[in-house]
Amino acid sequence: MLAVVAALVLVAAAVAVPLVLSGEDDLDHQASDPGSPSQESEEDVDTSNLDLVEEYDGLDPTHVPGDVDYPQSPPVGGNHAPEWLECGVYDVPVREENVVHDLEHGTTWLTYREDLVDADGVEQLVAQLPDNGILSPYPDQEAPVVITSWGRQLELTGPDDPRIGLFVAEYGAGETAPEPFASCNGGLTDPEGSRAGTDV
Repeated sequence: MLAVVAALVLVAAAVAVPLVLSGEDDLDHQASDPGSPSQESEEDVDTSNLDLVEEYDGLDPTHVPGDVDYPQSPPVGGNHAPEWLECGVYDVPVREENVVHDLEHGTTWLTYREDLVDADGVEQLVAQLPDNGILSPYPDQEAPVVITSWGRQLELTGPDDPRIGLFVAEYGAGETAPEPFASCNGGLTDPEGSRAGTDV
């Protein structure tokens, strides 16, 4: 009888151990796979506060001719064109060097990916754009929607993310900018802007 029980225990162990090890392998694979459902999803992001705002200080606001290679996408500040872009809604990408000048003036820049935000979503963003704001598509960003002011940036889950309003309330006055309250009014209306010193 003892021999039978011992044999059953050995068989159960032979079946259970590979299953347990296989489960651990699955967990390891999920942890290393960025597309795994176990990774942080939109539902896991706390949209009740601004804790995830990225801060970039010490940005150089010098006016320069030509193009600038910005380390962030979208850029958050730095060297930029002498001309700024007019406030408003653009349905094509805008020239970075001009809109960074807007950021210097305290403008809020809302950007979105056209492949992740539909027409209704764009209308939601338009409704939330402050007077001193610019809205434009930006295909190279990772998040569906990004909101930026000089030296501050937040990736958003989409047009209905409540942090848009929180961000505008916190940074929309442009107090982080070198020239707060200067406004984007009176700027260029061509989304391609200008390349001062090159083709202007």
